[in-house]
Amino acid sequence: MCRQLEKCRRHMECACYIDAPRSPKCFTLGRSKNTIPPHRPPSQTMSLLMMLRTLGRTALSITPLGMGCWPIAGITSIDVNEDDSLATIRAAFDTGISFFDTAYCYGFDGESERMIASVLRQDREKIVLATKGGIHWVAGKQARCGRPETLRRECDESLRRLQTDRIDLYYLHAPDPHVPIEESAGAIGELIQQGKVQSAGLSNANVGSLDRFHRACPLTAYQPHFNMLQREIEDAQLPWCVEHGVAVIVYWPLMKGLLAGHLPREHVFDSKDGRQKYPMFSGDEWQKNQDFVDELRAMAIEIERPVSQIVLNWTIQRHGITAALCGAKRPHQIRENAESLSWSLTSGQITRINTAIAARGPIVSKAAVS
Repeated sequence: MCRQLEKCRRHMECACYIDAPRSPKCFTLGRSKNTIPPHRPPSQTMSLLMMLRTLGRTALSITPLGMGCWPIAGITSIDVNEDDSLATIRAAFDTGISFFDTAYCYGFDGESERMIASVLRQDREKIVLATKGGIHWVAGKQARCGRPETLRRECDESLRRLQTDRIDLYYLHAPDPHVPIEESAGAIGELIQQGKVQSAGLSNANVGSLDRFHRACPLTAYQPHFNMLQREIEDAQLPWCVEHGVAVIVYWPLMKGLLAGHLPREHVFDSKDGRQKYPMFSGDEWQKNQDFVDELRAMAIEIERPVSQIVLNWTIQRHGITAALCGAKRPHQIRENAESLSWSLTSGQITRINTAIAARGPIVSKAAVS
């Protein structure tokens, strides 16, 4: 658990903890029992008193929102610069976010991992670090390799970039179709035995791969895409994770900004903007999605909360979801996202959102890694 937050929990008198369980784990897997009282100013509560959730069956605890550190690498996002990226990492930490997620391939030369180290190496004991191996860059294109020797080499390089002696959660970024997943899992198991890694994760996988990996090396976490419109994991992967005590850490809760409510219907994407390759951002799908976001915008006006906070609040209340990863390029973005932990949607509001989701109907979905 983040030591700073645990210290606050033991020594500060706060209404947040009057009814909290005596165990240091205030959240069970994917289910929140406590939220920061809305009457307390976020500036006073969020930085020190964010509620924590247990990471699978480990002793690690994480904030329900983590910072996803892909956008700051600037590969598919436009208008990214190092100063803003470093400031965004610091802003995330200052708001109380203690969970940072990156990968070997987040940047052509590990820029994301290096920036995390630059900002947070002095606060290493106060955060939980997750990174991934198995995807790298070749001539400007992503290549997948899950061979044990590759994972060992990439893990060692990630440790150097992050300037740390251990990685709290190490994922196989995606199964390699040319390498039995048991071999990849075995390599991560060896890294755990060596003390370089504390727990194992798997991303971008189906239930069959989850089960095979878990048999070879017990899984702590699974990382898929998931949001109000892309809920494919609810059919199989999510129930499997709940049954096996595996944490579910989702990316794309705001679907690359679509569900943040800031993109107008008439928005024209820059030619360098990577979102254009996803069907949700063009044609009829774009119009239908804007109709859905209009429903969220109406609710946002009524309850005086940003659309992004409504979406994130809904996401972290879903059964089985342990945490949501929010990408950000500017400090104000991560601060706005973090404030979604300072209040809670009512059951009636959640029902209204679910009705709007059902009315939106089937979508054309595309995965980040296929």
